[in-house]
Amino acid sequence: MSIDSIGIHIGIFTIHWYGMVLMLGVVGAVLTIDREAIRKDMDREVLQDGLLWVVLGGIIGARLWFILTPPPSFVELGFTTRYYLTHPLDAINVPGGGLTIAGAVIGGAIATFFFVRRRKQYFPQWADAIVPGVAIGQAIGRWGNFLNQEIYGFPTDLPWGIFIDLKHRLPGFEAFERFHPLFLYESLLNLANAIFLLWFARRYGEQLKDGDIFLIYLITYPIIRILMDFLRIDAALVGGVNINQALMLVVALASAGLLYLRHRSQSEAPSEA
Repeated sequence: MSIDSIGIHIGIFTIHWYGMVLMLGVVGAVLTIDREAIRKDMDREVLQDGLLWVVLGGIIGARLWFILTPPPSFVELGFTTRYYLTHPLDAINVPGGGLTIAGAVIGGAIATFFFVRRRKQYFPQWADAIVPGVAIGQAIGRWGNFLNQEIYGFPTDLPWGIFIDLKHRLPGFEAFERFHPLFLYESLLNLANAIFLLWFARRYGEQLKDGDIFLIYLITYPIIRILMDFLRIDAALVGGVNINQALMLVVALASAGLLYLRHRSQSEAPSEA
């Protein structure tokens, strides 16, 4: 089954399905964050005023990380980091392909940090409210990969294997038709992650410190990404190492260590006689 990537075409304006799904993901994220802001009695105007900057930071981060770590299929076509750095127009050609979730999270987090600091808000508190929405946005946004027939894994005979058109199959896999639907796996896992974060924030709210939910997200999502990349054909490699897995492992371990240190003093506090 082939899906036309163009969703709406009016005159010289073209809107792709992929872009519409991403925007739907942004809407889902914002609605979730807004509900968390209401629950935590936070200033919702900060969310409204900062939304554009955070989304822009996420897009820039997603593109930069892709440019710095292009997947093998792009490298074979000549789209290396050196190429993008010497062809600035192609570097900013986002519709031409090339956005990464890891880069989007990094870019969005940096933009959020500076924006809330400028508004004299507390970043850890906002980070806790934001990350469940980020997970929702990821769960929705991954369906854009389905429409583009990308982000799939190794060939499989499992009944839920997804058919990939010949023109979208990676070199060396032209003879195979059905592949692991990584986009679906990650979408479901991100949805479960969002539900878990929202539940955890409510169930253990009195024991949590500002920033704990953010740190937990920086553990749970990296685990999801590490597991998914074991099935991914076109993983970005740097020196033969899966750079996304390596980054996610460092982030998860650092976040777990920081979370432990933040609560160690509480667990070691002597009980009253």
